[in-house]
Amino acid sequence: MPTRLRALVTVLCAAVLGALLPAAAAHAESRTVQGGRLDWGIKTSFQRYITGPVANGSYSLTGGAATVGGSGFRFHSATGTYDGDTGTFRAAFSGGVRFAGHPTDSGAYQLDLTLSRPTVSISGSTGTLHVDVTSKAKDTGAVTTSHQVPFASLSLGGIDMRGGGTSVVLNNLPATLTAQGARSFAGYYTAGTALDPVSLSADVRQAAPREPSSAPTTKTPQPKTTSNASKAGKLTDGAVDWGVRRTFREYVTGDIAKGRWTLSSGALDGGALFRFPDSEGTYTGGDLTASFKGTVRFTGAHGLDLILSGIRVTVADDKGTLYADVKSPDHTGRKVPLVTFTAKDLQPKNGLVTLTEAPAKLTANGAKAFAGMYPEGTAMDPVSLAVALTANAELPALPDLGSTPAASPSASDASSDASSDASSDASSEPVVKAAQQDVGDDGTPALPLAIAAGSLLALAAAAAFTVRRRRARPAAADTPQHD
Repeated sequence: MPTRLRALVTVLCAAVLGALLPAAAAHAESRTVQGGRLDWGIKTSFQRYITGPVANGSYSLTGGAATVGGSGFRFHSATGTYDGDTGTFRAAFSGGVRFAGHPTDSGAYQLDLTLSRPTVSISGSTGTLHVDVTSKAKDTGAVTTSHQVPFASLSLGGIDMRGGGTSVVLNNLPATLTAQGARSFAGYYTAGTALDPVSLSADVRQAAPREPSSAPTTKTPQPKTTSNASKAGKLTDGAVDWGVRRTFREYVTGDIAKGRWTLSSGALDGGALFRFPDSEGTYTGGDLTASFKGTVRFTGAHGLDLILSGIRVTVADDKGTLYADVKSPDHTGRKVPLVTFTAKDLQPKNGLVTLTEAPAKLTANGAKAFAGMYPEGTAMDPVSLAVALTANAELPALPDLGSTPAASPSASDASSDASSDASSDASSEPVVKAAQQDVGDDGTPALPLAIAAGSLLALAAAAAFTVRRRRARPAAADTPQHD
């Protein structure tokens, strides 16, 4: 952005904020980031290399991450802080992706890299993307795990992060591999290598109003009471989150089934999982019986028509079971035990009983429900649940993955457009094709950057969008350096 325009945008931001913000709110307090998503493809050419004929590998998703926009990955449920006065911003996102390639005769992989929990931190004009990294050294095969490695530098393009509002949105931030990131990448790329751009949106909660320091108030202690619902162990609300099985969803919407899923009766789509809400039931001493509303229906070619409804969860002696009413051309049944999971120490906290991403296995009855597509014991998507024992207990937010892909960012890539088949695991689903992404004329992203912090900065952002940004130099060929 030219210096003159950058100054204009800065002045316009200040003018808008000065005109609209009352004097008493001139100093925006640090606020909580709660909810949001981050889209990042790591490096598109690396994905193609992994799934191509040289590495002969695949990638798999963990922690509720999802694919989005071709070759991007979506990480969800942002948490962090944002200071509108200084522009300091930090948001951590859930989910991860594992890349495995160059298989050995023993079934292991020479290349094995997992990136998870991406965290964006911004201070002034500097941005950094941190990730948890588990990687295998090329020469020794030693596996190391590092937490919150400063993996990539983010270019803000002169964007002023200061302001106020209810959201922060950053689109297509250019990302460059750091020296520490290169080491964590097991030396496959050198420091300074261009990575895929990063896009994020984060919801900002307003700071709680301060009580006047000159007139402190004394709170009268209130006697502790227990609601009738809590005494009786009855649930006041609840929800269970379950994605059935990721590769099954990919099969449904893929080239073979060419189908879709539809939700009804209150079920919600989280992109990589489904939420079944409005729980009724009881909880007593770690044991739970709960029913939930909502229906999911999978339809597609070759007679695919599977309906799951009447979701029910029981926990007894630290063992959980998820049931569903099943209807399909091959199998129909009520209260079919689909998956089992471990639920140890299921104890309430602040009126809420929660279980997060408990690994789930398919039962024998569940195998019949899927028409024998999977055998008994197959790993299905993990089960998360939360049930409220009191009226004021707040359920966790639905992981912010969304079911509608965001616009696909351009990405540096000197490899060919031919995709290779890759399977995320040895399952009976059709092989999943590695996603492709269009690349700009010079192979580098050239989209404008934007920050949206409520409506206050909209005018300034609009001014920035009207100017054509200077394009970066073409990136060099970036095939991983593998011995």
